[in-house]
Amino acid sequence: MQSYDVPQLVASDPKENATDLLLERVKKAPQHPLFSKQNPDGSWRDVSTQDFFEEVKALAKGLMAKGIRPGDAIAIMSKTRYEWTQIDFAIWFAGAVSVPIYESSSPNQIEWILSNSDAVAFFIEHDEHMERFNKAKAGAPNVKQIWRIDSADFTDLYKAGANISDADLEVARTNAQAKDLATIVYTSGTTGNPKGCELTHKSFVDHCRNAAAELPEIANDKQYSLIFLPMAHILARYVSVLCIYAGIRVGHLGDAKQVAGVLPTFKPTFLLAVPRVFEKVYNGAELKAEAGGKGKIFRLAAETAIAYSRALDTKAGPSLGLKIKHGLFEKLVYSKIKAAMGGNVKYAISGGAPLGERLGHFYRGIGLIVLEGYGLTETAAAAVIGRVNWQKIGKVGRALPGTGIKIAEDGEIWLRGLNVMRGYWRNEAATREAFEGEWFRSGDIGELDEDGFLTITGRKKELIVTAGGKNVAPAPIEDPLRAHPLIGQVVVIGDAKPFISALISLDPEMVPVWTQNNGITEKLSLTEAANHPAIRAEIQAAVDKVNALFSNAEQIKKFEILDVELTEASGHLTPSLKIKRPVVMKDFAKQVEKIYG
Repeated sequence: MQSYDVPQLVASDPKENATDLLLERVKKAPQHPLFSKQNPDGSWRDVSTQDFFEEVKALAKGLMAKGIRPGDAIAIMSKTRYEWTQIDFAIWFAGAVSVPIYESSSPNQIEWILSNSDAVAFFIEHDEHMERFNKAKAGAPNVKQIWRIDSADFTDLYKAGANISDADLEVARTNAQAKDLATIVYTSGTTGNPKGCELTHKSFVDHCRNAAAELPEIANDKQYSLIFLPMAHILARYVSVLCIYAGIRVGHLGDAKQVAGVLPTFKPTFLLAVPRVFEKVYNGAELKAEAGGKGKIFRLAAETAIAYSRALDTKAGPSLGLKIKHGLFEKLVYSKIKAAMGGNVKYAISGGAPLGERLGHFYRGIGLIVLEGYGLTETAAAAVIGRVNWQKIGKVGRALPGTGIKIAEDGEIWLRGLNVMRGYWRNEAATREAFEGEWFRSGDIGELDEDGFLTITGRKKELIVTAGGKNVAPAPIEDPLRAHPLIGQVVVIGDAKPFISALISLDPEMVPVWTQNNGITEKLSLTEAANHPAIRAEIQAAVDKVNALFSNAEQIKKFEILDVELTEASGHLTPSLKIKRPVVMKDFAKQVEKIYG
């Protein structure tokens, strides 16, 4: 199969916009808990749909009183929190356009997005954000108003619109229609300035309604989810809007490092995460078992879960013996892993990178269905996703209703449909390059099977061509290596070189646990760990194991362990955790020279 389209299940009124999703929810169940906000003591208190709606209206009136007019661009820079979604909807109710900025953005990035989008106002969170804006404001002269969420500036906005009538608000709210601009979302940008993706209200309205109709097991008001991915990222942003439409109760967490401690108190039924989160849950459970002398039991339990999941895909299903082993490990191992995730998690959506067959089967084997999805900022998040009752683990699923997918002659994935952006903001050249007629060129390489399930095999621009002329996609090699507990990031290299190699960084959270479990008593710094013979031997064993999956030309012949962590803060990852390969190659040129010297 080379292409297909999935017809829409739901067609919206062309006059509707994203605010109608909230209005529909208010009409359906005004007292239903739509959000939960965390109290200082760690407990949670519910916010009803009606209360959220009233707060959004008050905030929107405040914006109008401050001079915001339909079509104005307003930027938001904040960690993930309840107010982020509230501000987003208030901007839409005022008829304006929201412009997310990553909370971690540098002054130069802030300046570019504010100036390029013509933002007239800016929501920030605290003093440190203000300091960064002060370094950028000379290049963003249109920004006349700043509101800090953690200050009286923000709370006063609720009161500022007391004289704005409901009729005036309704005029502003209904100014935008489905075809009109809802938001400009800037790509995280692995190279150069980020491009602004023009997403219309249709990208949210029709996309949410069709996804909810296709995934009723998840998109319903019996579910509750903890969102901890950055709201500036399109995946978390789109899912948060979907949750409002479907009535999924949402809690917000601004620090992803606190997830493990919060899950047992919030007890979500549905999670949204990137593969790294699922890897860390697995690795943490394995290392904890090792520390307690139960490493062998854990590995047997993991193998059983994977075998059980694989058997579910056969006509015969799991054998009686496998069912008995699975039931035993449910009590000994699986129930404890699920308890650490809150005890109620049944579904999850994973995006941003491949999860991998091993983890996909493991989680399904313990009773957690992880649906892999694929999409881009340009497609308003998911364009393709697995179905609860139709999965092919290791593949990212089928196109969603209203979406078309095509594999071009060179293997590139092309997409079209209701959720595809209308173009790049003020960048006609990039827009022309990105589209072939109505088809959006994703830049990713993939394959479709006979049922239309998509497999991602690499990124077109990241393909490595060795000196011997072999084309190698780095992602399929990097992903299984990154699943090892000790490994933080992997950057496979070898363009125009005689062989494939890799730069590997360690996970500083896992190093002390692994060393303790393996009889290394001294506390190692990252530099010491990178040069320790036991750790190098462990990484070599992991590389050898992954190499066995690939041809000789694709195998990692040499590697260097870096003595620093590759992170967003270090400048080597984007906010969506993609590797900035040019930056890595520049900063670690000496290590590359050592490999090939």
